[in-house]
Amino acid sequence: MSDNVLFSPFTLKGMTLANRIVMAPMTRGMAPKGVPGQSSADYYRRRAEGEAGLILTEGTVVDRPASRNLPGIPFFYGDQPLAGWKRVADAVHESGGRIGPQIWHTGSTRGGEWEPDAPVESPSGLVGPDDSRGVPMSEEDIADTVDAFARAAADAKRLGFDTVELHGAHGYLIDQFFWQGTNLRTDAFGGKTIAERSRFATHIVRAVRAAVGPDFPLILRVSQWKQQDYSARLAETPQEMAAWLAPLVEAGVDILHCSQRRFWEPEFPEDDGIEGLNFAGWAKKLTGAATISVGSVGLSGDFFGAFGGQGSGTAALDNLYTRMEREEFDLIAVGRALLSDPRWVQKVRTGRTDELEGFRAEDLAELK
Repeated sequence: MSDNVLFSPFTLKGMTLANRIVMAPMTRGMAPKGVPGQSSADYYRRRAEGEAGLILTEGTVVDRPASRNLPGIPFFYGDQPLAGWKRVADAVHESGGRIGPQIWHTGSTRGGEWEPDAPVESPSGLVGPDDSRGVPMSEEDIADTVDAFARAAADAKRLGFDTVELHGAHGYLIDQFFWQGTNLRTDAFGGKTIAERSRFATHIVRAVRAAVGPDFPLILRVSQWKQQDYSARLAETPQEMAAWLAPLVEAGVDILHCSQRRFWEPEFPEDDGIEGLNFAGWAKKLTGAATISVGSVGLSGDFFGAFGGQGSGTAALDNLYTRMEREEFDLIAVGRALLSDPRWVQKVRTGRTDELEGFRAEDLAELK
């Protein structure tokens, strides 16, 4: 298995990964007062010891009054939270791993019954189409938010992280600007086209790139689907996808982390079969950027079902290998399997597939 395409190295802007498997960001909500503790450092260290090529942390919020939707989400600002994140980065590096924080703002999304102290903010005071929540952002709010993302990214570099990921997917703040259903603005940050509604994200990317310099890898996570609407789509054609993503790459994004619900499905219905490019494949083709694919990877303890979801058999595994061997995308992200089994990558590499533990829902309640 060590000769498999999954275990070939990947290098971008001085960041070299030992293999093509990325630990996907997964919300844990276990940071009291926004501070990641020793248990968080140990949690990420175990994944580095388990040979994950790149670890992307749980979402960690920028410095805005209501940037999180759950009380235990960590901050990426302030002396104590940043000291905690420094311990995390050091622990991963001591174990030979590579790591980047995912920085985000949850916008007006709901995380449950908990409410922040300040009103939630979004492009137009909506959490979904015709679903009001919170307040529309002023131009001053937008400028301050752009600055908050840039400061967080600069801190990531200063603390010694290898890369940083901006969360622009799944119906959170940046994605609420992309989505016509939640962006009804009539100023420069709204518009009828996806290119117009991408200006907020483009401002953030440019500010982050200026803050970290030209040689620090920058990842942007994007999706068509939203937690508010799994069927939502921002781009119905390759032309619309290019209008959405190309300006973001031109602004400074190095890697597009393309989230779809099932990585093996073609992105456009008319582009069917194994030859049909998935979301990450189209994003790479249209922009020239490196891409990470993700979507229902590793949901079964059976290795030959692991890459396609439970019960999918060897076809999905062959599908993954075929796509990676033809360089459709560069990296593949694994989420819940790595949450339950810190050594999942190492076991796959060494052929110990009978030892894979598989995802267990009860593991969501602890930092295993």
